[in-house]
Amino acid sequence: MNIEAIITYAKDWVMAYAPSILLALLTLVIGLWIIKGIQKVLQKSMTSKNVDETLRGFLSSIISMALKAVLLISVISMVGVKMTSFVALLGAAGLAVGLALQGSLANFAGGALLMFFRPIKVGDIIEANGFTGKVKEIQIFNTILNTPDNKTIIVPNGDLSNGNIVNYSTEPTRRIDFTFGIGYGDDIKKAREIMKGLIEKDSRILKDPEPQILLAELADSSVNFAVRVWGSGDDYWGVFFDLNEAVKLAFDANDISIPFPQTDVHVYKH
Repeated sequence: MNIEAIITYAKDWVMAYAPSILLALLTLVIGLWIIKGIQKVLQKSMTSKNVDETLRGFLSSIISMALKAVLLISVISMVGVKMTSFVALLGAAGLAVGLALQGSLANFAGGALLMFFRPIKVGDIIEANGFTGKVKEIQIFNTILNTPDNKTIIVPNGDLSNGNIVNYSTEPTRRIDFTFGIGYGDDIKKAREIMKGLIEKDSRILKDPEPQILLAELADSSVNFAVRVWGSGDDYWGVFFDLNEAVKLAFDANDISIPFPQTDVHVYKH
């Protein structure tokens, strides 16, 4: 083919396909804009109808992907690709794509299981895959956690649904455990009364179940008490830190020692 023939062929191709390509691109841009608007409307509608926050994010992600898939098929057909050929191509590539996306499909199935069985929901504080944080969003393939120090953790739904999950928000109350050690020469009854008084003063500590102050261990250098109290899940860390500090100050004020590991070295002269 000579140059003139190539130029003529290019002109004919542009004249034949350029309008379809431009229309397809315009449709793609407008379609994505419309899909984004539909997502916002759906979010507002579900919020106004008090749809569970966990379900809102999951449904929004699924609807968005479905609409984008329909838009993509429409754009491809506008370019001139026959849908029968396109479907045949998808069928031929389906096996390879399925093998390549095994992890993504597992994550999608995991997300569906999380939504069906509801072991967690948005706002829960959980421990999973070695991470602890508040559930910010459950998406199609991943769950977003926000850690106490404000880091974002993205956990695949497949790992989350197949692994162990510790949900700290399921029950309204939690037991708070302490270990307090005193010296062998200190008065056990006096130490117990001090701890009992501090527990009774803290209104966040529940009376039922009854707090326990148990002599748990005669250790190498200390007599250890196991203290178990119950409180609201929201008050867990406040009670934990405050009672630790209060016991230390009260023991110091009442001359009760808190032993710590130490080594005595004796030197003998011969």
